[in-house]
Amino acid sequence: MTRKKGAAKRAGRRPVGDIVRELKGSGSSVSDYREQSIRIHGLICAKCGREFDYENRRLLTVHHKDGNHRNNPPDGSNWENLCVYCHDDEHSRELLGDYLAE
Repeated sequence: MTRKKGAAKRAGRRPVGDIVRELKGSGSSVSDYREQSIRIHGLICAKCGREFDYENRRLLTVHHKDGNHRNNPPDGSNWENLCVYCHDDEHSRELLGDYLAE
């Protein structure tokens, strides 16, 4: 089954391209707040304390404390730098908590 252009609009949905453009245009980009968080909080995981350097900094991620990826205050108060392992663990705990709460 093929869909014609404009089918998304007729069905009451917005085209993905429009949504992506809107998100890119609103606020800071991921790389902007990531670099800012690294400058503010340093190259260290806030949970396990592992230190990173320029070579392996890609393993350090920015976690939004309130879960809102659009909440990017310039002072970094909604961010904490977590290694990929601690970041996965943090989100797994949230999923498990939500599941057990039901």
